[in-house]
Amino acid sequence: MLSRMFARGGCTMALLLVLGACGGGTAREAPTPAQPTSAPGAPTTLVPAALDTTPAPPTVVVSPTPSPSPQPVATLVPPTVVVSPTPNPLPQPATPLPTASPIQSIAACIPNGAPLPEAPAAPATPAYPDPNRKAPAAPPVSGYEVVKVYPHDRLAWTEGLLFVNGALYEGTGRELGPSTLSRLNIETGAVLQGCELPNNFYGEGVTIFGDAIYQLTWRSHIGFVYDTASFAFRRAWTYPTEGWGLTHDGSHLIMSDGTSTLHFLDPETLEETGRIDAYDENGPVVRLNELEYIHGEIYANVWLTDRIARIDPRTGQVIGWIDLTGLLGLEDRTQRVAELNGIAYDAEHDRLFVTGKLWPKLFEIKLRP
Repeated sequence: MLSRMFARGGCTMALLLVLGACGGGTAREAPTPAQPTSAPGAPTTLVPAALDTTPAPPTVVVSPTPSPSPQPVATLVPPTVVVSPTPNPLPQPATPLPTASPIQSIAACIPNGAPLPEAPAAPATPAYPDPNRKAPAAPPVSGYEVVKVYPHDRLAWTEGLLFVNGALYEGTGRELGPSTLSRLNIETGAVLQGCELPNNFYGEGVTIFGDAIYQLTWRSHIGFVYDTASFAFRRAWTYPTEGWGLTHDGSHLIMSDGTSTLHFLDPETLEETGRIDAYDENGPVVRLNELEYIHGEIYANVWLTDRIARIDPRTGQVIGWIDLTGLLGLEDRTQRVAELNGIAYDAEHDRLFVTGKLWPKLFEIKLRP
């Protein structure tokens, strides 16, 4: 019995060995994938397939990481939005600005090589007026009514202003560029004619007497004379004080120097022929700036105030004040502006104009008690 069993077992073992040799192995032969060329179609090919699927999630995660690269583009957008609205505060955006003329096209006020006089070696020390000279009573103060508003160059540092033969003339200081002398269309503010001073001169008051334009400079102690029609340079002269405002009374030029003193000059020789000191009930009125001669009175801006003094040209007494407080509204002060400075008078139509440094508007006003 046992011999039969061993005989059968031996046959069975022999049969298994034969089957194994013929490729009919069991799952234990799975380590054969270590030989990559032996069975490309074997079940072991499932392992690489499983590995191929795992990189897919990283590609989803990695792909958003480049998304920060568009962010710099997004951050550049706000500055362009902020810059573009800057012209909006202009009072009449559709109206051409005086600066519409390209700065390159503006001629030089003083030709290269033009002979200029030497400035005084020792400028005059300002004279101190009598502090005890006072008016007997306070002068009346006038208010104002706005008649019309005109555009004004926001970049104009107004130092001189006048209205002659239907045109507005303006001289500017050297705050935001070279000092200039310009003839303007009052309705649009467009520059009709103009020139620039050399950079070493700070332009100040301007007036027209006869066929000549006179322009002061601040601390150079030199004034310039031009032809009214062509703006051609004619000559220069010197004075010992600073130059601030300039006007005339039909016979003499009248010049302020930043103190209470007003100087009278001969328009031909440009020599001083007389002077007065402005005063009111409190004593000397100092810091007289831009000037205009109106109805036998000298109108004078007082630097860093909203007031205009009305001065008797014979005595210097202030016979009235014009208070222009609130003339330029808050809506026009969103950008930089400076003080009230600039008085012009249209004698033919009895119109009074005022403006200020960097103001976007020029105002026609009427005085009210």
